[in-house]
Amino acid sequence: MQISEEDFESAVRAALDEVPSELLDMLDNVAFFVEDEPGPEYADPAFSTEENAELLGIYVGTPLTDRDGGWAAGALPDRIVLFRGPLSRMCADIDELREEITITIVHEAGHHVGIDEQRLHDLGWA
Repeated sequence: MQISEEDFESAVRAALDEVPSELLDMLDNVAFFVEDEPGPEYADPAFSTEENAELLGIYVGTPLTDRDGGWAAGALPDRIVLFRGPLSRMCADIDELREEITITIVHEAGHHVGIDEQRLHDLGWA
């Protein structure tokens, strides 16, 4: 589906309202960003070029479970980045897009709180 930047950001705000508040309350020093497409800086060597090009979102930071007492000294916020291009290409309408954004936010927030990829799949957030 085609969607403007403004409408996509509105969909992100609506999706955030659907994320369980218990999970949002656990986020510590996290900023959300929207980018058009995943760039090479987000490429995972375990994925093919095509798979990296269709990355829906990514968590960039230090999971809560890996932080120690000195972690916060001068630390920039962790980031959850959503990719408008791949998300909008996979969805047929705005309702499906909001749902997929919600799933992506929960998935990436799960990484922030220390949940690994397999467990997120097991929980249905992949």
